[in-house]
Amino acid sequence: MQAVVVAVDFSNTSIHAIEYAIPLANKLKSDIILVWVDKISPSESLYPDTSSENRNEAKKRFEEIIATYSRRMGKNLKMEYKLRKGKIYHEVDILAKNERAGLIITGSHGISGFEEYWIGSNAFKIVTYATCPVITVRHDFPLKKSIQRILLPIDSSVETIQKLPYVVRLAHLFKSEVHVVGTHSSHLTSIQRLAEKYVQQSSTYLFSHDIKCVEDNIVATDITKATLQYAKDVKADLIAIMTEQETPANILLGPHAQQLINQSPVPVLSIHPQENFCLK
Repeated sequence: MQAVVVAVDFSNTSIHAIEYAIPLANKLKSDIILVWVDKISPSESLYPDTSSENRNEAKKRFEEIIATYSRRMGKNLKMEYKLRKGKIYHEVDILAKNERAGLIITGSHGISGFEEYWIGSNAFKIVTYATCPVITVRHDFPLKKSIQRILLPIDSSVETIQKLPYVVRLAHLFKSEVHVVGTHSSHLTSIQRLAEKYVQQSSTYLFSHDIKCVEDNIVATDITKATLQYAKDVKADLIAIMTEQETPANILLGPHAQQLINQSPVPVLSIHPQENFCLK
């Protein structure tokens, strides 16, 4: 049983992330570990060291949160908390590794800069440095008990299909419909054919695992905007992306992935590419 780690700074955004995590953890049959990171070192601060006071306040807040939300956890599942000190994205990743977590969930403020806490400004860093999948969720995304539709953008990079096994796992748990959407901005036939090839491969894989899927295609100069519009049109509950790819023809490379995470009103599942990946 792999735990779900939720990054918390006690803002409304991170409390919302906890509420979002609970039904997901229940389906995954996972414990939830809440983590708060004291990011200010006394040597960097102009003020007296208040780390002990901060930790005591954090403990008090966590005890209140657990008293409120642990009752929503499934049978034999628990919610606990950890306190860390250092760089937020680094400490969240270390905790996830040490606990062998299968998923990290973090709040995202989006492009509005809502609430000046560390969650929003560090959400993409957490995604970038985490070795396990990460879901970023906006403070205003309506809480749901199910993931009915998952949007699976497929580009022309070979890494694009690596998100399939995790998506299949979620789709099985929630009986989700998966929208496999080829995405490219190029009019080059070779690029389009690559994307189409991976769309077909993805659909075949999903069908072989008894997942209901819909195929579609997006050609646009602004792929981020077009993807988010598609997600809105089909009322997607989750968008699954790879965080980075190495080929120059890909769509969701670096800044595009960041734009999608920052701009998406829908939760985004981000997965890192793996070496020697084999789709089974």
